Amino acid sequence: MSRDVNMLNHYKKMPDLKLEKIKMEDIENIEELKIDYSKINTKKERKEKIKKGEHYPETHYETIKEIYLHTMKFFSNEVFILDKDNPKDEKFKEYTFRKFGNDVEALGTALTKKYNMKNKRIVIIGENQYDWYVSYMATLIGAGIAVPVDKELPENEIENVLNRANASVVIYSPNIKDRIVSIMDKVPCVKYFIQMKSNDTLEGRNIGFNTVLKEGRKLIENDDTSFLNINIDPDEFKALFFTSGTTANSKGVMVNNRQLANNVNAVSAYVKIDENDRFFSVLPLHHTYESSIGFLLPFATGSSIAVCQGLRYISDNLKETKPSIIIGVPLLLENLYKNIMKNIRKSKKEKLVSSMMQITNILKNFGIDIKKKVFKEIYDGIGGNLRLVVSAAAPIDKKIGKWFSDLGVNFLQGYGLTETSPISAVTPDYDTRVGSAGKTILNGKVKVDNPDENGEGELLISTNTLMIGYYEDEAATNEVIEYDKEGRRWFRSGDIGYVDKDDYIYVTGRIKNVIVTQNGKNIFPEELELLLSSVEEIEECMVYGKEVEGEKELIVTCRAIPNYEKIKEIYGDKNDEEIYEIIWNQIKNVNKKVTSYKAIKKLEIKDGEFIKTTTKKIKRFVEIKEGKVKI
Repeated sequence: MSRDVNMLNHYKKMPDLKLEKIKMEDIENIEELKIDYSKINTKKERKEKIKKGEHYPETHYETIKEIYLHTMKFFSNEVFILDKDNPKDEKFKEYTFRKFGNDVEALGTALTKKYNMKNKRIVIIGENQYDWYVSYMATLIGAGIAVPVDKELPENEIENVLNRANASVVIYSPNIKDRIVSIMDKVPCVKYFIQMKSNDTLEGRNIGFNTVLKEGRKLIENDDTSFLNINIDPDEFKALFFTSGTTANSKGVMVNNRQLANNVNAVSAYVKIDENDRFFSVLPLHHTYESSIGFLLPFATGSSIAVCQGLRYISDNLKETKPSIIIGVPLLLENLYKNIMKNIRKSKKEKLVSSMMQITNILKNFGIDIKKKVFKEIYDGIGGNLRLVVSAAAPIDKKIGKWFSDLGVNFLQGYGLTETSPISAVTPDYDTRVGSAGKTILNGKVKVDNPDENGEGELLISTNTLMIGYYEDEAATNEVIEYDKEGRRWFRSGDIGYVDKDDYIYVTGRIKNVIVTQNGKNIFPEELELLLSSVEEIEECMVYGKEVEGEKELIVTCRAIPNYEKIKEIYGDKNDEEIYEIIWNQIKNVNKKVTSYKAIKKLEIKDGEFIKTTTKKIKRFVEIKEGKVKI
């Protein structure tokens, strides 16, 4: 296990929401249902917000700096971020856009002018907090190249990231200080380590975040406008996202300002969001989805962001901040659903709620929407203002989406990968289709390669959010990006699915080896196989995600052929069960070298040779389906 419990375990152990007992009246006593139905025109179709084939006016930002200047002009006095210095603090601190902008400009000025870090690689690592937002924005609009990193990585993987990215600056959370301190001597490329929330003055390579801000403010007070005068090339490499861990096999995705800005533009056409909305930030900001859709989008629309202080505080945080939008991974949303349903059953109102959902659905079809009034007690338990729930990163059970829709909350899905930075498709709020991964964004195309008799095949993506390419890996880039006759770039997603006549995408499987967890984490088998290659007791192995009945999560499994000669040499004659234990003990040692969500959970001893191609590559999907195991 890493020092911090990984997100998957967090979601599985999400505490019960502190919900009040539901006292909903029986149907005949609900005031909202006392309607003169004779006056309703049953032939009248529900009035649509948007005519068929149309969409909301799309924004056309080219850079994040353009977004920044627009937002600071129109929303500077509004509240932007709600956060706490300590999760147990009684109240959230409110940071206005003006305060945020002043800090962004102070940090950017200090980094570029005083410390000469302009265009350098700036790693940002830590839990979601105000200083993280300031650091990312300052980097994108002029300070350098942002490298968001997973705070849950073990020391060796953080070290690999810093060296591979050739980081010059590391801005980190106090909560991971021990890990950062332990690797400082191993990352000579780093010129400055800046600790968030710290007032420490410069000592060697270490300095406090607040001290850097003060230095920047002083420069600005002396009329230094150099930072805001930095010209941003929309197509300039500006952010680097690592797809997994960070052994030699992990890939770094290079993204520019135009691609990040196009995420905002894409959503603006399909979902109506404005300064009255409040996002609830619960996904980690190092993920492209949260840093783009959970940060840059609300910043562009003048919306506010409430920072969740940890899953143990989620119930209180929802009630305190009253968000209107929650972006979550399936496990989080499933747990939210289960908690609410548990309370409904406890209140013995399950049948009543189900009946009311059916009735209010019928009324809504005739233009009468009273869901928020009827289900007020349920809404109040999650803040009272929720109107949008967005599921991202992995497939979700359709019944969860339908339940939220029946409750009166618009249930949307977003589809994309880190390589598409990340939006390729999103559900329009005016035409939701539970089960779909979303509608292809404007100016984008998704097509099915070599479809089967059901129209399913690998999804190829061509959007204006598609990455520049993989960092220092042209060969890997060429493997996934190809050009058509018109010169259009297409990305091989590795996802199996189909696209309907209205450009809605349905994902039905995966062709790539990558294992995607329920909370959106990527596990690359090749990374684990590389580590296992040093185990003498294993002749050959294959790592894959095993489907187990009753389990939604794929089980990370190693299918191995033992090196019988080596085992006999080291341990003497052993039976099958003893050989299994010997190899399993070696796998447990390998697990110590990776972050916990990647750990191998199951071992299979292979019977005979792996099924292979003529070039001696394991046919993974054939092996999984037809290969035989001994134990």
